[in-house]
Amino acid sequence: QVRLVESGGGLVQPGGSLKLSCAATEATIVHYSIGWFRQAPGKEREGIACNSPGSTYVADSVRGRFTISRDYTKNTVDLHMMRLEPDDTAVYYCAADRPPTVQSMCEDGQAPYWGQGTQVTVSS
Repeated sequence: QVRLVESGGGLVQPGGSLKLSCAATEATIVHYSIGWFRQAPGKEREGIACNSPGSTYVADSVRGRFTISRDYTKNTVDLHMMRLEPDDTAVYYCAADRPPTVQSMCEDGQAPYWGQGTQVTVSS
């Protein structure tokens, strides 16, 4: 069983940066792949970055602007977002799974454990 809690969302101006954190409890992240997903109003949920201890996948839509990293001392997986655009506005969720690959985790979006989500709004 894994419990996930996202934090760090908020309002940011276009071109700004934001860091989201996904804290895992009742399990250590070393045993799981952790992914970040987002869902904008009226759109399907999108897997944007998924990470395991040995592999990382970042979707084309955010590559070059978003990175994902692990902090084993805090048991968190962070999403670092730069050069934010209004189209990045969405609820951002983290998820935990033990998938075949991190790319499949992001593309399938069928992880068994999810956080409650955090809102990111990019607007001037």
